[in-house]
Amino acid sequence: MSIELKYVIANVSDLPAAVAFWRDTVGLPLKFQTADWAEFETGPTRLALQPASPGNPAGTWQPGLRTPDLAGTRGALAAKGVDIHREPREEHGFLLSLFMGPDGGPVSLSGPVPTKA
Repeated sequence: MSIELKYVIANVSDLPAAVAFWRDTVGLPLKFQTADWAEFETGPTRLALQPASPGNPAGTWQPGLRTPDLAGTRGALAAKGVDIHREPREEHGFLLSLFMGPDGGPVSLSGPVPTKA
């Protein structure tokens, strides 16, 4: 089971203000920004920002993991008792799933979209 940390996602109350902080104050280079997502170039692991929601309150952080075998990794984690919280869905060119960490915090888990034969 191969997994790497690709993102650290911050849930923010004010996306434009958070982008300005990380870009202008801290000095991180902004890769891109949309109305509901911003991403900074920070090496192999990126900092991403998203608007807070009831399930992701402002001030909380979520790791974003990537694996080349999403189905296999999900199965292996489930076999070890991990709460696989959401079925994969295609987003941003990847299949995106979710599982819960030991204290109930969400962890995103993504993998490649299978190629169509």
